[in-house]
Amino acid sequence: MSGFRPRGIWGAVLLPVQGGDQIDMGALAELVDILCASGVAGIYTNGTAAEFFNQTEAEFDAITDLALGVAGRAGVPVQIGVSNSNPRVARERLRRIAESDAVAAQITLPDWWPPSETEQARFIDGMSEASDGLPLILYNPPTAKVRLDVPGIARLRARSASLVGVKVAGGDAAWYAQRREMLGDMSVFVAGHTVAFGRPLGADGAYSNVACLSPAGAMRHWDMAETDPEAARDVEDRFRRFLHETMIPLARDHGLSDAALDKAMAAAGGWAPVGPDLLWPYSGATPGMVEAIRASAQDLLSDLMEGRANSS
Repeated sequence: MSGFRPRGIWGAVLLPVQGGDQIDMGALAELVDILCASGVAGIYTNGTAAEFFNQTEAEFDAITDLALGVAGRAGVPVQIGVSNSNPRVARERLRRIAESDAVAAQITLPDWWPPSETEQARFIDGMSEASDGLPLILYNPPTAKVRLDVPGIARLRARSASLVGVKVAGGDAAWYAQRREMLGDMSVFVAGHTVAFGRPLGADGAYSNVACLSPAGAMRHWDMAETDPEAARDVEDRFRRFLHETMIPLARDHGLSDAALDKAMAAAGGWAPVGPDLLWPYSGATPGMVEAIRASAQDLLSDLMEGRANSS
């Protein structure tokens, strides 16, 4: 069993989309290369922002092979997201990558019908067997039909030595007290815009929404949370203002999904060749929305935006 435990800021591999239903693999390779050069602790594929919920199996395999190849040449660790609303498909994806160069696989609980505790346990047992020792990270986003509390995470962790980490929204000081008491050395990743609060209390890192806007800026913020906590909290306050004044109104007024918001931030950040479009049939931000996001970020978060790989 690997002793791998993820730490720090991991960047999402987003999907450059062309023609509404095609992934631009050339732009994707460039994006992964830029992301690897940004200084992040690692990269991960097929999270929400990478539209895991809308990929064919051929696309999943192509994205996996590309990310492992490009990041492998750069010496950057890769986690592969195998999540699918069909748990049997997710298990087959995991079997296919179990002997790859990935350092871990991200999984989500079955999500079409909310699984009972018995079904959750059966799922974790089956995924642990399929992983053949590859470490597993449980992704339990706010949109999940089953939202796990800390005791629920601990219950699943007790079933599997392969389950070494979890990605959740985080919580208040009482939540972190439970985390320290019940989850021990399990890696706990929280939302990127909460790490200044969470790092001193037990957050081990973030699969970061801040990194969608600026991978290098997210890294600086993570380091600042340890070296200059007051400044890091100031950045965090401004990022929350950015979310509440700009991003949340876009979601509310235009029905944009979390994936659309993350990709719009990446397009506004201008650090890689990725636009705001999502795979069919989902809607992305318009060019005008991207410009509004860019203006708001430059106004409130210019220190995060510094050092972008591309200023388009």
